Amino acid sequence: MLLESLEAENFRNLHGNIHCGKNLNIIFGENGQGKTNWLEAIYLLATTKSFKTSRLQEAIKFNEQLALVRGTVHQGEDINRVLQVAIQGNTKILSVNNKKETVQRFLGQLHAVLFNSDELEIVRGNPEARRKFLDGGIVSIYPPFVQTLADYNRVIRQKNSLLQTAQDNKFSVEKVSELLEPWNEQLILLAARIHKARVRFIERLNEVLEKKLFGREEVSIRYASSFEGKGDLSDYAALIAERLKLRVQAELAAGYSLIGTHRDDLDILFDGHDLRKYGSSGQQRSALLILQLANLSVYHSQHNEYPLFLLDDIDAELDYGRISQLLEFLHDKTQTFVTTSKESFIEKFGQTAQVFIVSSGKVTAPETDENAER
Repeated sequence: MLLESLEAENFRNLHGNIHCGKNLNIIFGENGQGKTNWLEAIYLLATTKSFKTSRLQEAIKFNEQLALVRGTVHQGEDINRVLQVAIQGNTKILSVNNKKETVQRFLGQLHAVLFNSDELEIVRGNPEARRKFLDGGIVSIYPPFVQTLADYNRVIRQKNSLLQTAQDNKFSVEKVSELLEPWNEQLILLAARIHKARVRFIERLNEVLEKKLFGREEVSIRYASSFEGKGDLSDYAALIAERLKLRVQAELAAGYSLIGTHRDDLDILFDGHDLRKYGSSGQQRSALLILQLANLSVYHSQHNEYPLFLLDDIDAELDYGRISQLLEFLHDKTQTFVTTSKESFIEKFGQTAQVFIVSSGKVTAPETDENAER
């Protein structure tokens, strides 16, 4: 999978287009010039989302009504597709070869894995970031899973609303149990699907995890269900049904749902210790990279091609020694896009890269070495 070209109109401060190299692409620019915006545009094309905001209308250039991001993707031997995301107000219009598509169908066209400072929340932040990591990886290899997640979140919202109403109006436990039954039936079905998909995805990550890529510590991961020690996890549907019946009074007292896969976590360990609590900043960065590289490999095993790898301000997060190891590992595997504001990075790694210079949102490509790989 290759992103051959990328064009942006009124997306942040971007204008113009770039023609991408097949291996390493370095996007260089001073802070505030728009280098990360180009990375965000690629991420948008791959995921239909931004890694900078949950409100895409914020990405539309001031005083403009419509923003466009368009890219040509080469897949397989001779398949080319033109992908486009148009943002108008709070509406997002997706198209492939000028034909409108649903999110589910669009998501199968291009995939990208991101490494930036915010993604470090996966290893040092709250459980939601780790659940998002797992769910995003599953969607990348099975796009219909996005609908399962949407349905589950809808059920939880409806259930929470009902519980809040019941609490405010002092409903009896018996009445609440009766009102919750249809929502809990849906929750059981959807949660069982999510649990099974997450456990299987972690198994696949563990199969390809380069546990000691950057150091001597061994990284390991495991799924941490909120039901551990409370019953037979191999019969998840029966277990969650039992817990839902037992916890009605507790959920009524809380006013929101306490039972389900939205309470689960991913344990990330180094040498058996909790990385979030005991890992150094460097160990956490290395562990995140190891996880993201495993994510790349799982995608490859499913699709027989690698997704794009996006690294924002790479030299702010990693030293040159680890960057060197990383880029060597990625060479001829993934099409990689990195941003930097340091000329020394270009001096060290730019000889075999396609280099772009960003100024006021516009990209120019300097004269490249004869050995630079396109």
